[in-house]
This record gives sequence, C-alpha cells and structure tokens, in this order.
Amino acid sequence: MKRRDFLKLSVSVAAAGALVPRARANTPLKEIRIGYQKTGVLVIARQQAILEKKFAARQIGIKWIEFTSGPPLLEAMSAGSVDLGSVGDTPPIFAQAANANVVYVAGSAITNGQGILVPANSSIQTIADLKGKRIGFTKGSSAHNVVIATLEKAGLTWSDITPVYLTPPDAVPAFANGSIEAWAVWDPYFAIGEKRQSGRILVNAHEVAKTNSFYLANKDFANSRGRETRDVIDGLADAARWAEANRAEVAAALAAVTGVPPEVQTVAANRASFLIGPLTDEIITTQQAVADRFHKLGLIPKPVVVRDAVWRSVQT
Repeated sequence: MKRRDFLKLSVSVAAAGALVPRARANTPLKEIRIGYQKTGVLVIARQQAILEKKFAARQIGIKWIEFTSGPPLLEAMSAGSVDLGSVGDTPPIFAQAANANVVYVAGSAITNGQGILVPANSSIQTIADLKGKRIGFTKGSSAHNVVIATLEKAGLTWSDITPVYLTPPDAVPAFANGSIEAWAVWDPYFAIGEKRQSGRILVNAHEVAKTNSFYLANKDFANSRGRETRDVIDGLADAARWAEANRAEVAAALAAVTGVPPEVQTVAANRASFLIGPLTDEIITTQQAVADRFHKLGLIPKPVVVRDAVWRSVQT
C-alpha cells in the first residue's frame, strides 16, 4: 500500500472511531453491566439495589457479573462485555500496558485488608525469610504488587522467590496443603486464610507501600455515557459512605451476597476502606510508582503513563 493511501485509510478509520461514542450516546441505554468481586462497595450496592433504584426512572437496568480477580474483569471490560467495575492497583497497569480500552474513573485508598499470610507453624518469621520460598498470588493482581513491594523492603529481588500464579479459589487449597509457603491476597480471602486456615499475617500491605483500589470503565462507554458513568460513581460513593458508618450491616450484606461466612466477612468489613473519590495527583503519583516498579522488573512490556488512562471527567 502506498503511503498516501495508507494515510487516507488511517484518517478514515480514525474518523469512524470518533463517531462511535457519538452514535452510542444517541442510542437509548437499556442496561449497565457492572463487574465485581466478593468484597467491597460494589457488593453492598448490589445487595441494597442502590444503582437499580438510581436508574429506575430512566428504565436502565443493572447487570452484575462476578469475577474472581481483577485481570479477567478488565479483560472483559476492554472487550466491551463489562461497562464499569472495581479492581486493585495492579490490574490497570497490566491492562494499560496491553493497550486495553479502559479508563480510571474513581479511586479509593486501601489502608488494610490485604497482605501476605504464612501457616501458623511456619518457620517464616520475617520478610527476609521469604527468600527461596514459594509464594502464591494472582498474576497481575494487587497481591502481585504487594509481593514486589515486600521484597524491595527486605532487600530481596524477584529471583529470590518462586512465584506461583494462582487465582484466590485455587490458592485456598494450595495454602492449606502446603503447596505454597506463603500467600499474598486480599479480603475476603485474606480473612479466610487467617480465620479458617490458621494463617498468620506476615505482612500487612500498608506496612510496605501505599496502595489504592480503582473504579474503571470501558473507555467507549465512559466517553459516550458520561452522565451515566458519573451517576454510577455517585451511587457507589453513597454506598461507600453508608458502609463506613455501618460495618456490622456491611458484614451481613457481604455474607448474604457472597456466601462467605459472616465471621470472615466481619473481619474484612471491620478493617476495610470504603470511601470513593476522584483521581487526585497523589493517587496518580502512587499508581505511577506501581507502574514503574513493574516495568523495571520487566513484568510489563513497556512503560506506561498512568495519567494517560485517567478519564478526563474525573482527574483533579
């Protein structure tokens, strides 16, 4: 193809792509698809039908789609099967490195509720004792970042451990039978390992690095459905404020929706951070440090600029 023809084709494709959000905005929206995991504000919002009530007058339905972790949730979102969802800090980094069609639309600081567990009788007493050990976690998840930050704090390198990539459901039996010697994960699985499998907390994530969770949206959806995107976040922010003040009720709601035992969800609810806010410069800077950490280790194929993936309507 001649360069002139290629340029004409590129311009045509770009123009067609620019028309997609505009066309979608003119099409009546019938349903918003929300991706969620077994914890956090989204579970509360689902249990209380907060979004269903918020959109009822506009005859927009809410479809809830459960995921075991953030990476597959963002894959579905990038493909257009999910419109909005919540994940930890690391999945968006891997998604952006893969040119995923997603944007950050809100953030939430994580002050507790994730870290690294070891068996109660383990000889591992300090972070340095992780050297040479098998650590289970979900690749590309927030637990992945916790492991790396923990190694850095102890002066260890990635090659000093044996990573074992497991989803949380698969890691539960692996931790119980000793196939892994440590387990990095988030609530409620963190609480399950602690309370149901006699796990001992070796590291709380907040002890090694600042961490955040994020609300992301399919980029085309956010750009074409700006009002609905903001309304979803506003509804979730209301749920978050309620959750901060009603933790016992939160635990009961989480147990009812997820099937995770109430005593486990009580532990998770009591130490959770719920409040949702805009993408501040501090949050973006913290997230950029996560991206730089993964690129330095060669775990993502290229550097990413987090700010480039922040939805223009939420950055402060």
